[in-house]
This record gives sequence, structure tokens and C-alpha cells, in this order.
Amino acid sequence: MQEIADLLHCSLSKVKYWIDRYEIDTRSRSEATYLKNNPTGDPFNFTLPKTLKDAQLLGIGLGLYWGEGTKADKVSVRLGNTDPALIRKFIECLVEVFSVKKEDMRFGLQLFTDTTISEAMDFWLKKLKIRRSQFYKVTITQSRARGTYRKKSRYGVLTVYYHNKKLRDLLVNMLPM
Repeated sequence: MQEIADLLHCSLSKVKYWIDRYEIDTRSRSEATYLKNNPTGDPFNFTLPKTLKDAQLLGIGLGLYWGEGTKADKVSVRLGNTDPALIRKFIECLVEVFSVKKEDMRFGLQLFTDTTISEAMDFWLKKLKIRRSQFYKVTITQSRARGTYRKKSRYGVLTVYYHNKKLRDLLVNMLPM
């Protein structure tokens, strides 16, 4: 509405008045922002699986998201784990089933103080075939007493981020909750 007011050189309240008077449907701010940022449509595409392989990949991806994903985040798809094979399979699901571009994904890394950032970063870059520029700032957690969890997470906990509310909502609505 503000853009319309600017184009017509009038006040926002005048635009609101005429929209209300003629009962014109309006979008929420988040819908308007989403459309402005994605003028050609959604940056992903989901169609029902046509092959057994695609159906299995969708099932695996949904199971991983259900078990390991962060459903509380209302605006993005997030999944974290220490296992590179699990992370690769989830990325494969997003790319193959939902047509998400791998270069649009972002990654977070949480490490203990007994692992170097460069060692862990090199590990994940090689395992996932991604670019360093796709990473957020690494989070360092103070190491405590020796334990089995630290040994499993030698290269840290990697989190996959794909910021898209519509895809997040689609995934959550596919879960049997």
C-alpha cells in the first residue's frame, strides 16, 4: 500500500480508505515481502514423486526432518547433525524432491574448543561439496569433561539452513503430527 501511495503521491491513509471502501483484498506484510523477493514464484518446486526412488527420498527427507529438524523455527528449514551421510541425504532430498538450489542453502557449525575451525571446516566442505561462503560464523562451545558425544562430534554439529517459510510449512504439514 505504501508503494501505491508513493506512486500516486498521496497518503497511505488515503490508499487504505479506498481499499476498504471497495473491499479490495490485501496481502499480509510477509506475503507482500515474499512476493517482492520472489517475483518469479517460489524458489523451490514440489510435485508428488513419480518414481519409487523419489518417493523413498521424500520419505527419508521427511523422516530426517521430523527426527532431527527444528520445527520451532517458523521461517526456515533447519536440520542439524554430526553425521555427514545424514546431512548429505537431507540435502539430496531438498535438491531432488523440492528443486532447492544447493547454492541457496546456508550452513552453521558448532564446535568444541578441542577442534580447530579449519580442520572442521575442511572436513565439511569436502564431505558436502559446498563453498566456504555458504557458512555462517562458527560457534565454539567450551569443552567439558571427556565424553562419548565429543568423540562423535569431532568435526562439530553442522546445521543446514534453507530460509523459506513456504517450504518449511509444506514440510511440517507433511509430517504425521
